[in-house]
Amino acid sequence: MTAPRARRRPAVLRLLLSALLVLPLAACGSGGGSGPGDADGAGADGGDTALTVLAAASLTDVLEEAKPLYEREHGVELRLSFAGSQELAAQVREGVPADVLVTADSTSMDGVADRTEGPVVIAENELTIVTAPGNPEGVTGLADLAREDLTVVLAAPEVPVGRYGQQILAEAGVRVNPASQETNVRSVLTKVTLGEADAGIVYATDAASAGDRVATVTIPAAQNVLAEYPAAALSEAPNPGEAAAFVSWLRSDRAVELLETAGFRVP
Repeated sequence: MTAPRARRRPAVLRLLLSALLVLPLAACGSGGGSGPGDADGAGADGGDTALTVLAAASLTDVLEEAKPLYEREHGVELRLSFAGSQELAAQVREGVPADVLVTADSTSMDGVADRTEGPVVIAENELTIVTAPGNPEGVTGLADLAREDLTVVLAAPEVPVGRYGQQILAEAGVRVNPASQETNVRSVLTKVTLGEADAGIVYATDAASAGDRVATVTIPAAQNVLAEYPAAALSEAPNPGEAAAFVSWLRSDRAVELLETAGFRVP
């Protein structure tokens, strides 16, 4: 009778060891850690490609509107990152992983020509003066921005809208001492909408996006400039095919409709 009992003991031990091994595996499977769907390049649903787009701050509203449309139609998650064009170009030069670059000027894009595929111009924009609602300080044109009783903000000269603004003011013979020089056009707009400045120069589309939070003073065409927005896939894009497809889509009828509705011109 002892022999059968001795033969069963190893079997019992094997069962216990198997149970102990299963427990850690089950714990790993039920935890909240990242799975394959969280890996780099995976979309929000774990299956789509994630496309990183570096875009000029003045494109914020129109690209945020385009995002769900593009994602639904193409099965690609768009990760949008907005900043001044000069900051975006610096990120590209530093090797920040991204797929597409869209700037508000050709100068910034030309500065990273060795890191991009052939850029295409997708939109154009004009500049305008913005003031507090109702224009309480009575700003009528560029010359008023030189008044000492006004607090004026501009974008920094290395920022496209700042460079365009300086060009406009210089050609009009107007010298402005800005209270601050901002890193992107949205910061200029925010200073005015918050009442921290009496006036500023922004893109017409940004002024339109602010609605009744600002008043606008048109800069005559003879004094204005036309900003160009080139878009390009990055040469080291993690998703080169999808990057090229998105740049092409930016010139599609649907994208043109969105851009024109936002106030951009389309070449």
